[in-house]
Amino acid sequence: MEKTALRLAFQTPLDGRLKEEYNSLLQASRQHLQEIQEKRCLGADFLGWYTLPNELEREIASVQTIAQTLVNYDAVVVIGIGGSYLGALALAEALEEQKEGMQPELIFLGFSLCADYMANQLARLKEKNYAVVVISKSGTTTEPAIAFRLILAALKQSANGYSPERIVAITDAKRGTLHDLAEREGIRRLVIPDNVGGRYSALTPVGLLPLAIAGYDIVALVEGAKAAFGALQTADPNTNLAMQYAAWRNLWYKEGRSLEVLAMYSPYMRSFGEWYKQLYGESEGKNGGGVFPTSVCNTTDLHSLGQFLQEGTSLFFETHLFFEKANHSLSVMQLDGIADGLEYLVGKDLHEINRAAAQATAAAHEAHAIPTAFLHVPLRNAYWLGYLLYFCELSCALTVLLQGNNPFDQPGVERYKKNMFHLLGKPGF
Repeated sequence: MEKTALRLAFQTPLDGRLKEEYNSLLQASRQHLQEIQEKRCLGADFLGWYTLPNELEREIASVQTIAQTLVNYDAVVVIGIGGSYLGALALAEALEEQKEGMQPELIFLGFSLCADYMANQLARLKEKNYAVVVISKSGTTTEPAIAFRLILAALKQSANGYSPERIVAITDAKRGTLHDLAEREGIRRLVIPDNVGGRYSALTPVGLLPLAIAGYDIVALVEGAKAAFGALQTADPNTNLAMQYAAWRNLWYKEGRSLEVLAMYSPYMRSFGEWYKQLYGESEGKNGGGVFPTSVCNTTDLHSLGQFLQEGTSLFFETHLFFEKANHSLSVMQLDGIADGLEYLVGKDLHEINRAAAQATAAAHEAHAIPTAFLHVPLRNAYWLGYLLYFCELSCALTVLLQGNNPFDQPGVERYKKNMFHLLGKPGF
């Protein structure tokens, strides 16, 4: 593996009162880390993710065994919403060209109620021999439950017909509609641990099975997360990057910065931004407070949102996520007869040009008094994506604990559901 490490660099200098406040938050994050380690923090019943990277050897074997039985299908439909699909989608897209062999296409469904989208996906599937992975703790969440109904109906009408071998359910260990259906029909099951919430579940079968089916290196992914766990165990605020990032985010939140922009510099990372937004948004948005997370993919979005980010309302701070090395080297070549003014770039590597764009963007924003930080990730591969994923999970938990809230619940999510059930005439609502 790479000998370098994840690095966190704060571009905006801290001095005087800001430095004192940051140090105070850093010491508080130290206390919260100890609370997590001793399982006495807010929401301690949902700390299963914390030591998970060290506990997955048997789980990986089970996941790989099931995945191997599905590799000959044209496609595998993954049904889930929120944390039940975003982790797998984010990692699959981030590692898109790093699959091993000709594996099934992953088709994600159950995250939307758009009739046109669902109808078109069902039409696509008519031409394919496909299997299904359905992910739901209860089996009754509206969007995936509807998608599963429609897919079951489509399977029964398909050329190969319905059979339990074409389906894997990832659900509760002991109860729930999906659990009961799987048990009754003889559908294979993998378990969502009771003590791991959806947005922290990417390293459970929820994320690992789809990735294994599609040919991604889940062993390297887990090894990266395991390395992050080891590095972030320390209560030393000078070396624990998760504590530092949580303190830094809360510092600027206390200074009135109520939005965070996560800026990434690879199109492969767009869905990682969606996962990040759910992780932080659903964890942090409590009791009328919290930082609103959003993401951009540069340099693309500098040509659409760049003006606002530079000179618009200064409500945000900014984290730039950049890979230190590219997986490919590609230089700008000399071409005679083209007057595009790019002669000064001839011989320069495209990744270094991308790095200059990231550095220039951060410097321009910092000059406009926007607090900025860099998260330097060594390489876009399974190992470092696993490391990054775990870093974000721990940083998020510490961030929310510093705000005095439970990082692992989401009471507000239920309100729209109750309103929708009332409008649709569900009994009891």
